[in-house]
Amino acid sequence: MYNQKSVVAIVDDDQRLLDSLEDLLESAGHVVRAFSSARKLLESNAAHEIDCLITDIGMPGMDGFELQRLMKDKHPDLPVILITGRHELAEQMQPRHGWFFRKPFDGQALLAAIGDALTGKGTPK
Repeated sequence: MYNQKSVVAIVDDDQRLLDSLEDLLESAGHVVRAFSSARKLLESNAAHEIDCLITDIGMPGMDGFELQRLMKDKHPDLPVILITGRHELAEQMQPRHGWFFRKPFDGQALLAAIGDALTGKGTPK
């Protein structure tokens, strides 16, 4: 049986976070595409191959909400996990969005959310 690895894109303007998430996700068996801005993802050829998107909300230029909207317009079934370091935003978002993490977050919890997103379990409304 052929087991294709899932492709997870990470978009964050913090290079250290990109590097650490890339290491974590690759060690869990995912193929990772890391981007330092929403624009770089949108300008790449990777958008069509992504199985799950993890994006920071607060980035210069295009924020994570706008990226989520644009990606959902092109790929309606694409699971999107939002992350932020802004605690006031996290408190507002948590009850409304199942795939939402406040920095710093637990890597194992993120991996579990990615697994749920890829299998369609716990899909946010």
